[in-house]
Amino acid sequence: MDIVFYDSGGKPVAYTEDNETIYLYSGEAVAYFDQSSVYSFSGKHLGRFEAGWLIDNHGYCVFFTDDAHGDPDHPPKKAIPKKGLKHIKPRKEMQARKTVLPTKSRRWSKISGRGFFELQASR
Repeated sequence: MDIVFYDSGGKPVAYTEDNETIYLYSGEAVAYFDQSSVYSFSGKHLGRFEAGWLIDNHGYCVFFTDDAHGDPDHPPKKAIPKKGLKHIKPRKEMQARKTVLPTKSRRWSKISGRGFFELQASR
């Protein structure tokens, strides 16, 4: 069963079918799980996944899933788009060291949505 990642506006941005790789609906593989941590394929630590929330390295909420509970409030969910043809997954680069992760904030990140993955990939 898919896990859908909704942004702060309720738009479905990404999903995982295997609880390992996170894909955009365009079919691009953008991140993967390593236990509760989320990494870009370039090895950058993006944040953590806990209690249905993808939380960035500053403690702010970036995405919510159907299992998310607690603050911040999540908006009504919009319709799930059709999945694009999956691209070939990039090779996983060496993982960067995790920083000490702050407590989950009750606030949304200023970057929520496709831009989160694009910005992280460019750094």
